[in-house]
Amino acid sequence: MIEASHLSKRYGDVVAVDDVSFTVERGEVVGFLGPNGAGKTTTMRMLTGFLPPTDGSAKIAGHDIFAEPLQARRAVGYLPEAPPLYPEMTVFSYVDYVARIKDVPRRERKQKVEQALERCGLADVARRVIGTLSKGYRQRTGLAQAIVHEPPVLILDEPTVGLDPIQIGEIRHLIADLASGGGDARHTVILSTHILPEVEAICRRVVMINQGRKTVDAPLSELTAGGHRLDELFARETARDTAPSEEASA
Repeated sequence: MIEASHLSKRYGDVVAVDDVSFTVERGEVVGFLGPNGAGKTTTMRMLTGFLPPTDGSAKIAGHDIFAEPLQARRAVGYLPEAPPLYPEMTVFSYVDYVARIKDVPRRERKQKVEQALERCGLADVARRVIGTLSKGYRQRTGLAQAIVHEPPVLILDEPTVGLDPIQIGEIRHLIADLASGGGDARHTVILSTHILPEVEAICRRVVMINQGRKTVDAPLSELTAGGHRLDELFARETARDTAPSEEASA
């Protein structure tokens, strides 16, 4: 469902992402793990078509993100680190607005919006103005806009950043529910984060990136077999290259 092939991004002499390849199969939940500045956000932006790669290609549900941008974007729901919310709109009107942009058919739109709000625990605040909501509910609204067109693929970039512990638990539970739904309700998910408990709580496979290069790609169960800990692996892999990253955006 997601295919990254030799993705690279350079800004002059600075290499932000360096020849990264991986795939995410249908129904998988993959943690895209790395320290701050590793190149995670840049990779997410290339996968979603918001940023062209210097080299390489990406496909979403079989559609090349640049050769077939409309088909690829219809197949993906994207939650960036800072959700693109309009604080003066109500929750319902904003998600309805995104549904229009995503070409949800008019006869189905109200139902799809209500379903997205229900799945994200927003039905009780549907008529509230977004600017009056807590950050946790704003994050839920960001997730609702990502799933309103029922995409098979979800790309989530640091979905719990800045939340308090209760909100983090709620959002993790919501993401796990979205990934484990039955039939068409189940999403293929790639979750970008530097928070190790997030990966352990939600993901079944880990792709690790450091200094713009992929260093690990394996099932979580394999990485933690024999009592090994994910934090020890993370520390070992990130210590291999001690030169500071020059990529400020990820």
